[in-house]
Amino acid sequence: MPDLIRDLETLADGARLSIGAALDERTLEELRVRYLGKKGEISLALKGMGQLAAEERPKVGEVANRVRDEVGSLLDRARERIQSARLEEELRGPPIDVTLPGRRLLPRGHRHPVTRASEEIVSIFSRLGYEVATGPEIELDWFNFEALNIPKDHPARDMQDTFYVDEGTLGAPAAEGSVLLRTHTSPIQIRAMRRAGAPPVRVVAPGRVYRSDYDQTHSPMFHQVEGICVGPHVTFADLKGTLAAFARAFFGPATRTRFRPSYFPFVEPGAEADVSCSLCGGSGKREKARCGTCKGTGWLEVLGSGMVHPKVIENVGFDPRKVTGFAFGMGVERMAMLKYGIGDLRLFYENDLRFLEQF
Repeated sequence: MPDLIRDLETLADGARLSIGAALDERTLEELRVRYLGKKGEISLALKGMGQLAAEERPKVGEVANRVRDEVGSLLDRARERIQSARLEEELRGPPIDVTLPGRRLLPRGHRHPVTRASEEIVSIFSRLGYEVATGPEIELDWFNFEALNIPKDHPARDMQDTFYVDEGTLGAPAAEGSVLLRTHTSPIQIRAMRRAGAPPVRVVAPGRVYRSDYDQTHSPMFHQVEGICVGPHVTFADLKGTLAAFARAFFGPATRTRFRPSYFPFVEPGAEADVSCSLCGGSGKREKARCGTCKGTGWLEVLGSGMVHPKVIENVGFDPRKVTGFAFGMGVERMAMLKYGIGDLRLFYENDLRFLEQF
């Protein structure tokens, strides 16, 4: 018998004794490294195989494999033995009363300010009779742009604004054009109207959206709540009354609203909605100085709105000669910043407990 085979047999005898005497998993792990590791005793023993005659190497290799397998099996059985013994010890121990109240080790958490603002916005519109709708965050170009009357040459199509998705990563080609991360929750409105099949439709659509922006007032991922109301005889007066009621519920009963003309491809006419500054009461001054929040104007821009464009109504299969509608959309982070007096949007996502514990 070559010396190397005798060394491997001696090594196996030692492993049997050491593993059999092990009492915990930490010791087993140390033994596994000692015998089976890259620099373990079996590997060190086999370094001498290069000096053996060619006819002796298969015999030594066979013994080495047998010893390695045996040590592995011994370790597995020893681990099962130790785990079974630990379980048996726990079962023999004193019973645990699972009905006892838990001990409060950490302060109780609470909802993130963005979540709180989003839930409050949705709750207000729910009380106004709006249903909550959801949709996919990875969206098709048709729902995100085409159906909303946004032509191919619109600036929102530029790559620096929109995150486009390589269709090859989806496993199958898209049926209706380019794939992208939705840039607003407006596609949910399109899907809701198509799903309804016929007016009236009144939904509010909260969710995450994505744009290629990051600074003090922009984030590549942010949250929106958009809403739409479509049916016979819906007017701009209905839009103004709805948003005025929302503003009073969200910012306070003394809140006033105003509308300024603006352009959005999916509404005509379009308007920006402002609310009176809650910090200065709409006066533009705080403690005889200019209000920094509203920059002395007394007004804060909060959302975009307007009457749904007839082309959008046609795109979902409704007749624009019989129905009209209004739509609106707001950024949840901006609403939270105005409500709670936060100056930098990035604070929402830095996970700083000193900031989050204030809410």
